Amino acid sequence: MVEVHLEDDLPTVLLVVFAICTSLVVAIHLVALFISTCILPHIDAVVGDQYDHDAKPSMIQPRHLPHVRLRWYIELAWILSTGVGILLFLGQMSVLTWVRFRGVSLIASVVATAVIVPAIIVFIVFAVHFYRQLIAHKYERVASEINELENAVMELELANRHSSDIV
Repeated sequence: MVEVHLEDDLPTVLLVVFAICTSLVVAIHLVALFISTCILPHIDAVVGDQYDHDAKPSMIQPRHLPHVRLRWYIELAWILSTGVGILLFLGQMSVLTWVRFRGVSLIASVVATAVIVPAIIVFIVFAVHFYRQLIAHKYERVASEINELENAVMELELANRHSSDIV
């Protein structure tokens, strides 16, 4: 894609769009790779240190676990690489067909774009559906935890009242 032979009479707008798309695809994937590469050794080091000091896994506070503290970066790497990266790559494929086949076959460019556009739509629909399911599950889990906490508080209050009635 990057080493494509370009014709001299290509419109500047098409060249600029191609250059931006190509640069963004590479940059997004490299940023995601960089984030992932930095996070994994950090998680391994912290988890390894905790087990080296004979700490029981139950003694480790969840908020201190590296995958919990670094959740934002992990999600950012996933969104950049999977979400934005795939959309940019599909867009770049469409632009590449126009750059490469513009002088050769207009039909080839139109057909390639007609194939890629539904793929982009399917990808977006799936991503939105997946994200909604993920959020619904998270909401249900948090609501369940809140109900458990409320029940525990009520039980403690009842036990406290019962013990004060006995005294």
